[in-house]
Amino acid sequence: MGTKSRETIYGASIRAAAERAAEARKQADRLACEAWNKRMLGFQGPSQPSPAMGDALNAGYLYLEVKCLGCNTHQTVPLNIVRRLKATPIHELERCMRCKNCSQVRSYPYKRRPGER
Repeated sequence: MGTKSRETIYGASIRAAAERAAEARKQADRLACEAWNKRMLGFQGPSQPSPAMGDALNAGYLYLEVKCLGCNTHQTVPLNIVRRLKATPIHELERCMRCKNCSQVRSYPYKRRPGER
């Protein structure tokens, strides 16, 4: 006859607390992204501070709508292919986002997205 292990005594409560914490982080990230979206719409331009890319991905926002400052074209960029740290604020991506035509006109290097020709 042995005693119960700590896993059987505390295991379920530890897992439940971890699940609640993960859900709370996801909800906080979602609210931060929604607040930033409303500031962007309200001020009609870039708003700082913005949530980090990792926070947006955790909240379920997989795409970023980008407007080229040169020709005002709109495109959607998947956040999971952007080559930046997940801790990078989204507003810092603005300076490197441009369309193919504007990159050629201004002689900027244009990096193709995967699957693009």
